[in-house]
Amino acid sequence: MGSPGSSDVRLVCFPHAGGAVTSFTGLARALAPDVEVLGVQYPGRQDRHREQPVGDIPRMAEAIAGELGELLSDGRPCALLGHSMGALVAFEVALLMRGGQASKDITRLFASGRVAPAGGPIPGDLVTGDELLTELQRMGGIGADVLNDPEVLAMIMPVVEADYRALAAYRMTAGSSLDCPVTVLTGDADPVVSPEEAARWQDITSAPTQLHVFPGGHFYLQDQIAQVAAVVRESLLPG
Repeated sequence: MGSPGSSDVRLVCFPHAGGAVTSFTGLARALAPDVEVLGVQYPGRQDRHREQPVGDIPRMAEAIAGELGELLSDGRPCALLGHSMGALVAFEVALLMRGGQASKDITRLFASGRVAPAGGPIPGDLVTGDELLTELQRMGGIGADVLNDPEVLAMIMPVVEADYRALAAYRMTAGSSLDCPVTVLTGDADPVVSPEEAARWQDITSAPTQLHVFPGGHFYLQDQIAQVAAVVRESLLPG
């Protein structure tokens, strides 16, 4: 994670499967200086490339919640934003912090590009081997330059495979529920989640939910940074 800044409001961002904190660089710039954006760097990628990836979402969430609890000891409010697999990790982190001293400081969950967790894995979560590359292409998460570079593929695929093992194994604990508002973000042409499926996040919180649908596919966020930043600002900043 990054280091604390001077903004009154923090947003902690959780990347997609195979992703890294750099996927939120544009959003961080768009929100500065009003919202301090911190990114969760999962093991196995970029500056943590020497670490073994963790193929288990609850284990990832436990480690993150421990670090986040220390970060929130200053009492400043914090929201969580997770994209795709990151939405599930962020949800589990929020659950772990619920009821603890820091729970009152988790002001909102932004769940992006992911069906609500109660339904379990979706078909795309269960692909393996060569089908995994096909799925990444279908979602727009991998380009031809990467596909045609065996060295790059050899470097990133162990991380992607571990993340997809985590997705395939993940099951929400029955009866789990948040007490913070949830803002649902999704693309209108996302091949893996429809707006109707995304809206089911309302079932896992006792607080209000909002649904925002943007033009684009699974990685709509890369093309809609200003629009997403506007939603985040409106949700987190007074007035």
